[in-house]
Amino acid sequence: MGSESDCRSEGVILGVDGGTTSTICVCMPLLPFSDHRQLPEPLPILGRAVAGCSNYNSVGENAARGTLEQVMAEALSKAGLNHSAVRAVCLGVSGVNHPTDQEMILNWIRDIFPGHVKILVENDAVAALASGTMGKLHGCVLIAGTGCIAYGFREDGREARAAGAGPVLGDWGSGYGIAAQGLTAVVRAHDGRGPKTMLTNCVLKSLNLSSPDEIIGWTYADSSWARIAALVPVVVSCAEAGDQIANDILNNAVQELATSVKAVVHRLQLAGEDENGSFPVVVVGGVLEANKSWDIGKEVINSILKTYPGASPIRPKVEPAIGAALFAWNTLVKEAKENGH
Repeated sequence: MGSESDCRSEGVILGVDGGTTSTICVCMPLLPFSDHRQLPEPLPILGRAVAGCSNYNSVGENAARGTLEQVMAEALSKAGLNHSAVRAVCLGVSGVNHPTDQEMILNWIRDIFPGHVKILVENDAVAALASGTMGKLHGCVLIAGTGCIAYGFREDGREARAAGAGPVLGDWGSGYGIAAQGLTAVVRAHDGRGPKTMLTNCVLKSLNLSSPDEIIGWTYADSSWARIAALVPVVVSCAEAGDQIANDILNNAVQELATSVKAVVHRLQLAGEDENGSFPVVVVGGVLEANKSWDIGKEVINSILKTYPGASPIRPKVEPAIGAALFAWNTLVKEAKENGH
C-alpha cells in the first residue's frame, strides 16, 4: 500500500464515536481508492484520542461541542498533523436523532476544517454498524451500553430505528435501564412494595451506603446516565448468584433489545418478504458482552434468530470510531466513482 508517510501525504480521515460515556476519535490515512475491496490488516491508525461524553442531551451543547473539538484535535496532534491534512470526517454521535441535530453539530464543526473537507454527522449507530460491515451501511445494528438503540439500513438508503429515546422514554434494555430497575427493586423491597432481593446488600455495598434510605439521595445528587449505568455489573452478579429479581430484570432487558431489532428488521423488510433472507446484525456495547454465566448478548441473538433465522450476527473486530472512519472513506470512494475518478 506504500509507506505510512505516503498515506499521510494523501490526507487523512477522522472517525469519531461519540457516546454517552466517552468519545473516541481515530485518525487514519486516506487509503487508495483502488484498494477499496482489499483493506489492509491491521488497519493503519495514525492517532487515537479519548475524551468524555459528547451527547448534548446528557451534558449540554457547550460541553458536547468542546469534547468533539478536543478529541479531534488530540487525535491529529498524536498523528503529528493538523486540521489542514483532513479530507473527510464522520462523527457518529449519540443524541443525533433528527436533521436539526445533524445541522447543529455540522455548524459546530464546519469552521474547524477547510471548506473542501467532507463532513458527515450521524447517530453513533452508524459508526457501530460500519465497524461490523467495514464501512458499508446495510443491515441492523444493536447498541446496548449506557443507552441503547437499534438502527437499520437498506442499500437503497431507507433507514429505521427503534428505542434510543433515552431513559425517560423507556430504553429499559440499556445499561441505565437495567441499573435503574435494580435501584428501583431495592427501594421497593425496602418499603414493602416488592419482594426482598439480594440486590439490596450488593447495591449498598457497591455504593458504600448503610441503608436503602440513602439511595434516593445518592441517585439525585448526580443522575447522569453513565453514573447510574455503572451498577449493571451488580445486577448481573446477583442474577448469576440466583437472585430472581435480578434475573427478571435481565430477561426483561433481553426481550426489550430483541424486540427493538425485530421491529427495525420488519419495518425495512431486511429479511425479505418471506422473512428468511440473510442480513447482518451487528451487536456492540458493554451490556452485550459475555459475563460468567449470564450472556445478555447471546440471549438477544438467540431471540432474534428464532424470528429471523437468516440473521447473521457480527461482533465487530474494530471499534466504532474506526467504523466511522471507514464509512467516511466509503463515501469518498462512492463520490469519486460517481464523478468518474
